[in-house]
Amino acid sequence: MIKYLKHTQINKKSWDECINQSFNGIIYAYAWYLDLIHEDWDALVEGDYERVMPLTLKTKYGITYFFQPFFAQQLGVFSKNILSPQIVDSFIRNIPKHVKIIDANFNSFNNFTDGSFEVISQDNYLLDLIQDYPKLALSYSTNIKRNLKKGIKNKLVFMTGVKPELVIDLFRNNKGKQITKWNDTNYHVIKRVMYTAIHKQAGTTCGVYDEHNELCAAAFFTTVNNRLIFLFSGTNDEARKNGAMTFLIDTMIRANASMPQILDFEGSNDSNLARFYNGFGAKKTSYSRLKINRLNFILRWILYLMV
Repeated sequence: MIKYLKHTQINKKSWDECINQSFNGIIYAYAWYLDLIHEDWDALVEGDYERVMPLTLKTKYGITYFFQPFFAQQLGVFSKNILSPQIVDSFIRNIPKHVKIIDANFNSFNNFTDGSFEVISQDNYLLDLIQDYPKLALSYSTNIKRNLKKGIKNKLVFMTGVKPELVIDLFRNNKGKQITKWNDTNYHVIKRVMYTAIHKQAGTTCGVYDEHNELCAAAFFTTVNNRLIFLFSGTNDEARKNGAMTFLIDTMIRANASMPQILDFEGSNDSNLARFYNGFGAKKTSYSRLKINRLNFILRWILYLMV
């Protein structure tokens, strides 16, 4: 039996035990992480937390919708045991009736059989780090190898433990200027995510400094369930010239090679980023974006006029 639970009804200890034991468990789905990226999330729970699905809901113009929060690439259904497409379908059908619009990403282990759902495939890139570094490096593209030579030539220095604020500022003062939908709240959330993950030994920051001791590339990785996720990063103009981000990722690959874990690049549908990630030998995988509109025709038209 699948039950709908409001946030205050969720047993977070049982929830996290489910995610921890799930074959498809991922950091985004832990209760502490969800608390940071979307307060008051609700959930669907089957049995005694055998299977769970977080519901990140918002209400706007009197309409409740299920959306994908920032800093969680994919959520969906998580299970301690077998997870068939029919089971995933049943979770979707149990999303409460008051939720009128659904536009959310389900994890790569969630498949569907119900043809009434609109499903859009999203790209992701993963690199298996089980091989030793020399073997991994053999798969590097010519462009990646060229950028690594730039890094050596420019005397780049890699360091761990970079302050989260420095990583955020590097992004905000460069790429962040082009992203108008981000605001102070988003930056506050990612700072809390970084500090909390570091405190829980579930995350790490690192950066690359040039010969003038200027931070030109920095990143935050989460490290949970044998998955090293490239969650957040920043670069400046100098990094594009000296190959700093390539140098940073290569150093992380070198440090984590020969381990039973996956480097998750968190994307991307962007062709340039996809080419960059693929250049390290990462393989393209996919997850699903689910879109359902339960509004009647009149409400759809009114909402269209309002937005």
